Amino acid sequence: MDFRDTPEEAAFRAEVRAWLEANGQKRSRPDEVFGEGLDEAARLAAAKAWQAKKAAAGYAAITWPKAAGGRGGTAMQQVIYQQEEAAFVVPGMIFEISIGMGLPTVMTWAAPELKARFLRPGLAGEEIWCQLFSEPGAGSDTGGVRTRAVREGDEWVVNGQKVWTSGAHFCDYGILLTRTDWDKPKQEGLTMFIVDMKAPGVEVRPIHQMSGDSEFNEVFFTDVRIPDAYRLGPECGGWKVMLSTLMQERLSVGGNLPTDLHAHLIALARKCAWDARPAIEDDRVRARIADAYLQQKGVELVIARGLTAISKGKAPGPEMSITKLVAAKAMQDIAAFALELAGPEGLIGYEALGGDWRYMQRLWLGAPGARIAGGTDEILKNVIAERVLGLPGEIRTDRKVPFRELEHG
Repeated sequence: MDFRDTPEEAAFRAEVRAWLEANGQKRSRPDEVFGEGLDEAARLAAAKAWQAKKAAAGYAAITWPKAAGGRGGTAMQQVIYQQEEAAFVVPGMIFEISIGMGLPTVMTWAAPELKARFLRPGLAGEEIWCQLFSEPGAGSDTGGVRTRAVREGDEWVVNGQKVWTSGAHFCDYGILLTRTDWDKPKQEGLTMFIVDMKAPGVEVRPIHQMSGDSEFNEVFFTDVRIPDAYRLGPECGGWKVMLSTLMQERLSVGGNLPTDLHAHLIALARKCAWDARPAIEDDRVRARIADAYLQQKGVELVIARGLTAISKGKAPGPEMSITKLVAAKAMQDIAAFALELAGPEGLIGYEALGGDWRYMQRLWLGAPGARIAGGTDEILKNVIAERVLGLPGEIRTDRKVPFRELEHG
């Protein structure tokens, strides 16, 4: 692994840092979020203004070809930008799915007129996209999708439900995975579409999370009409389109675990008292902080391996699944220990306990979702076992069975 920038990468990093310092707002605390104190409408307006500025400077989609509105840059330049931007207060999840998954899928699979219609407005933040894959009965097993699309002339009529759709309540468009043939095996009867989230028959219901946020949504489709021109890829080719969408996540290898968690534990351990002494003086506390540091460093080293591959023009391998698996569990364990430091009072809301506890409490409440989003622990362990360790693959008896038979047991 090579931890150093090449001269070209160092020059690009300096350019990015200078632009961010001139145009952005430095993060004053780890849990600071974009648009604090603003209502959702004002926060979205501010986010769109930032995205437009970012796109105009050529940083919104660095690896995209110039013809599509991008910079025509390298994957390593994209990673460098993400690393530098992490120190600033930026919109975060508002545009991640648009730029990272939705629009790249449009760029790869849509007809030229659709690319001309959607890419530049999405890149500039004028329109926001979501991803509509998961369903109540099809989460980790995406091939189990039951949302039905039936063709009527030049349109498709869609009925069904999606769940855990991030940002659906403020999105304009989405990429929608449906089942169009029930007599083919489950992965062969799927078709992907662009769907207008404001179309008649689309109903979005936010899900209230235990953190107090409502980032996720249920989405219901009742006789929603989608033009065949909005189809992405061939009919019944949705599985391949879906895989290409998920592959776009590989460029996000740079930010799986906050790099300052052990420092927060140290600060809290100095403030908390155990047996009338600062908790930091307890050997058990110091051992847990050391464990947190080692978990963090382990994730950073695996990420560095992925970055080295990117810098050499290669794709990170399946071993990158380790970062998400370890990082999500580490976040949950570290945040839980932080709350243990305060004893029974650790479960009191930070509003009453003190602002020092806000970061770890929100991390603890959000960590269970991180262990599900992007692949559950169990799915990632299968990936590591089969594709990294070379162990025998899991037996899949439904691979050749028509989906209609699976649906009826």
